Amino acid sequence: MEGVAGKVAIVTGGSSGIGVGVARKFVRAGVKVVLADIVDEPGERLASELGENCRYVHADLRSNEDVEQLVAATVREFGGIDFLINSACTYADRGEAATREEWLDAYNVNVFGHVVLLQLARPHLARSENASVVNFTTEAAHAGLAGRWVYPSSKAAIEQLTKSQALDLANEGIRVNSVLPGWIRKPMHDTAPAEVKQEYAKWGDKLHMLGRLGTLDEVADTVLFLCSSHASFTTGSCMVVDGGHSAMGPQGREKVLPTALRKAASVPPGTK
Repeated sequence: MEGVAGKVAIVTGGSSGIGVGVARKFVRAGVKVVLADIVDEPGERLASELGENCRYVHADLRSNEDVEQLVAATVREFGGIDFLINSACTYADRGEAATREEWLDAYNVNVFGHVVLLQLARPHLARSENASVVNFTTEAAHAGLAGRWVYPSSKAAIEQLTKSQALDLANEGIRVNSVLPGWIRKPMHDTAPAEVKQEYAKWGDKLHMLGRLGTLDEVADTVLFLCSSHASFTTGSCMVVDGGHSAMGPQGREKVLPTALRKAASVPPGTK
């Protein structure tokens, strides 16, 4: 991808899941990466693995002080900020039983913390020749989910926020987009019990037109594209990387032919 080598990215949620895939992909592309997370050991291990172009910073998105220190550490280590990859997320959700405190905690991680990060990084992004912010959403933002109120609504908020941020920051040359992944095979699948792997495989087959889970590389490639000069005219958009999940109807890949059903219903019982 053109326009990414030598740039500097902050990847929140960089100790696990999609953040790991993004960090690896970006470092291979020549990007200098700062991983931000609250789970220190795997984040530090990944930074060590990726070498001199990667650092780990403990940063809790619920703390303004931590976010300030994250931005300062990135600029101190690598001289600026070109990309924000906002992949940190909490899935904690007790639906109708969630308390006000639980709602606030989830939104502090999924939404508010990333808003503060962008506010603080904005002066540095505005000095970049190719500034890009990538948020993460989900198909859950577009459908009712039994027992889940908090997580889907936070992702719906992110989709709206992406559009407003893109509009307000366009005159500073800062592009803001979101990525909507499907069910993705993450590092935890490597050590998960066999029955868990089978369950994920089942849902990957059922939910995706392509009949499988997505990979970290497939999501990271999309994020890298959005940060590259190839996407210089792309902002305020949502890039869907879900194996066809959001385009598939409730009948999935099953053939349901209403005409044949009506014809069968019209045949008297006991006749052919």
